[in-house]
Parts: sequence; structure tokens; C-alpha cells
Amino acid sequence: MSFCKTGTFIRQAKLAAAALLVCSPGWAQYPGQISKDPKASPELRSIAVLEWTGEPGKPKASRLVPVAVLDGGRLEDGEIYLARPQPLALGGEVEYELEQDGKPIGLYDIHNAGEQQGSWVGFGVWKPMPAPKLSRASQEPPKIDDVESDDHPVLHRKHPSGDSSKGSSTGSTTDSGANAPPSDPDRPTLHKKDSSQSTGDASSPTASNPDGPTLHKKSSDDSRDNGSGNAQATDPDRPVLKKSRKTESADVGEVESVPDATDPDRPRLKRGVFTADSLAVAPSLVGLPTENDLEQTVAVSDAKSRPEHIWNYAWANPADEAKMKASLEEIARDALGLKTPPPPIHKRTTTATAAHKPAKPAPVPQPVPLFGEQFRVFELAYGSGATLVLTAHTDGPVAQQKFVTIVAQPDLYGNVLVLLKSVTDGSHLDEAPRMRLVDAVDAMADNRGELLFELRGATQRQFALYRVLRGQAERLFVSGGADLAVESRN
Repeated sequence: MSFCKTGTFIRQAKLAAAALLVCSPGWAQYPGQISKDPKASPELRSIAVLEWTGEPGKPKASRLVPVAVLDGGRLEDGEIYLARPQPLALGGEVEYELEQDGKPIGLYDIHNAGEQQGSWVGFGVWKPMPAPKLSRASQEPPKIDDVESDDHPVLHRKHPSGDSSKGSSTGSTTDSGANAPPSDPDRPTLHKKDSSQSTGDASSPTASNPDGPTLHKKSSDDSRDNGSGNAQATDPDRPVLKKSRKTESADVGEVESVPDATDPDRPRLKRGVFTADSLAVAPSLVGLPTENDLEQTVAVSDAKSRPEHIWNYAWANPADEAKMKASLEEIARDALGLKTPPPPIHKRTTTATAAHKPAKPAPVPQPVPLFGEQFRVFELAYGSGATLVLTAHTDGPVAQQKFVTIVAQPDLYGNVLVLLKSVTDGSHLDEAPRMRLVDAVDAMADNRGELLFELRGATQRQFALYRVLRGQAERLFVSGGADLAVESRN
């Protein structure tokens, strides 16, 4: 090896050693693990749908269907998320807050869960919302001032009799005898028992008020009054009524009858049907009831309390709402193939008398009615515009009905801008399910509402969340995969 090559190798080694020394302080400063703030980590939030029959608050039967669980900013399928075997959203003692248009209407406590037609559902009890707690300011009693500040009447505290200065200034009952009002001789007064007075005569007058009746305490040696006003000694032969005391008999092995038993925990033999201790199960909802009987509402379970967000849109002009609804109904009729019949054509008359008669106005044809129509208007974010949702179907058997769902918004010119239109019929529900609006819900916990739809097919169903933003209706999440929830046909 030549010197030149050896010197080059030494210089390269020195440069590598220097680079190592320069980089070593940086390695020493690396902590090895980056800690995260636990407050910044997102909390779990479950979205579900409560279905019931009967009256709200007192359902005949009910069940809770999990939809999605928000964990770490990502929506997971609520039916299978952390299932052991029941999913996390249907764990025991999990409480949901029921919402309608963003307003809480009750609480639903999960008691047990089970599978129905291959899907997990929860059963529980609908409870009313707790009453709001009163603040301390409203619970404190009003204060009574000791000093008069104006001419209005003021309530004052009563001062002790020893304080003569306060008694004279406040005008309380501790005034001196000169200022005290004269006593009424006929007014009955109560006096303490005096040791110097006789205890046997209850009608003896007192020194202060000789004419007033006096009430005295009864002593143990008082004699009984026989009704004539004179006291007599107690008759030793007179019968006296006394309470009987039941003496406990010695335990000699006697058999006590069952009706006389006083032990509440003593077992008894009774006739009747055998009833063993079992888990109390709330009335459950089985199968898929008819549309007229089934009610649905949004249920949210969140460990963090969040303020209410009402989703209903308030129109500045009520006429605008009627105009938008009429426009959506016309779009729905065209999608369903329901065309309004044209007005009838009047025949011309040739007689002279008919020419002088005033022509009757042609009757305006009535539009074809829409069955099962539901029209909702939402404000999905504070300060945003109106979001219109209309669902309807035609009349007839389910297999022959046609269904339509329209999501739209008003444009700058006051016209309807359709964002999503779903049209299907009863014979193609497995290919294009029917979209039924449940309500709006804040699924992402970002103070913005999403539209929750039920995608109902012929033999199965799913739930989907749609976010309306920037003039588009984008599907954000669908439960149970993407087998049934195919994109709707326009």
C-alpha cells in the first residue's frame, strides 16, 4: 500500500470521526419517546338509531340499532366494532341521548343485547331527561336589611331584650314598660309554674292578672278532677286500662303456624306457577314493522358533554318555504312518472245564445298526490343556507311502488339546485335500496350536521351518513360494508 493511499485513508477516518462527534450531541438530545397530551386525544362517540312502536317516552316495544363509532377521527362500523361478542356500542349500562332535530328528548339505557336476523341490536328502557339543576343564587333566601334605606316598608330582625338601643330604634317587642301597650284583662295568658303557688288548684288567679285564666303544667301528684271542681284522691279499686305486653315464651320446640309468622325472610309454600329469578328484559321489537307503526330517532352516546345544536332552518320569509316545497314536489312527480293532466279543452258553440253567455273558467287540474311525503329543511352549520330533503312514493302494493328521495339547496337566484336524487321501485330494492331520512346528527363531533338515511332493501338494510358541503352531497359512511348501499340511480 502506497503512502498516498494510506494518507487518504487516514484523512477519511479523521473526517468520519469528526462527523461522529458533531452528530453525537444531537443523538443525546433525542428523548426516545414523544409523549402526547391525553386531553388532545379524541374520545369515543357512538351514533345509533332507536326504533320503537307506541307513544314517545312510553313505547310498547323498542330496540337500538348501532350505526357508527367515532374513534380517533375515524368512523367505524358500530355493529362489529370491538365485538366481544356484543359490540362496544351495545355494552351493558351504556346510555344514549335521544335527539329529535338536535333537541334532546330522552335517555335510553342499554340493559342487554342480542342478534336479530344476523344483526346486533340493543334493548333497554326509555327514561326522561333529568331536571336542570338550580344555581346557588336562585337557592339562597332573600336577605333582610337591618337599616332602612328609603320610605318603603322593610322587614327587620328581632333583637334580644337586653339590647335597649336596638329595641327602641326598631320598634320591636322589647320596648320599655312605659311604651308598651296596655294589657287586655280578658286576654288569656300563659304563665310559668311558680314554686310558691299551689299545684293542686288549677283555677287560682295569678298576681299579674287575677281575672285571666292560667294554664299550668300537670305534676305527677296532681289529683283527678271529678267534674265538680274539687280534687279527689285516686281510687285504688278503680279499674285501669293498660297496654298488654307480650312476654316471650321460652323455646320449648313449639310449632308456630305460618300465618302468625312475623319473619319477612321466612320461606313459605304457596300454590301457583313456578317463577324463578330471571333477568328483566324490556319489550323488544322483532322484525320490521310496517312504515306507519315504526318510529325512528337519532341516539348519541358521548362521554363528553356538548352543547345543543338545533338543525331546523328558520326561514326569513315563509313564502320561500312553500315555493321550494312546490318545486321539489314537481321534480319528484317527474321522477316518479306522475304527470299532471292538461286542462280540458272547451268546444266552441255555434248558437247565438251561447255566444252571449259568459265563458266559465276552466278548472285548474289538481296535481297528482304524493304518498308518504316527508319534507324537512335543515341548517347543517351555523350561518349556512337551507338544505332541503323530500322523500315520497306512489300508491299501490309495495312491489309496484316507486320511491324517490331528493336532497337540494336554493341557488343564488332562488331556484332549486338538486344535489342528490334517488329513484327506485319495489322490484329493484336489493339493487337500489330505498333511502328513508332519519334525521340530522353531528357524527364527526365537529359541530356540523350530517344527514342520516336508512337504506332499506327487500330483505336487508343499512344506514348511511351524507355530508352536504360546497354544493355536493357526499356519502361519508355506510354501515355493514358496501354490498347493499350502491350508488342511487338518477
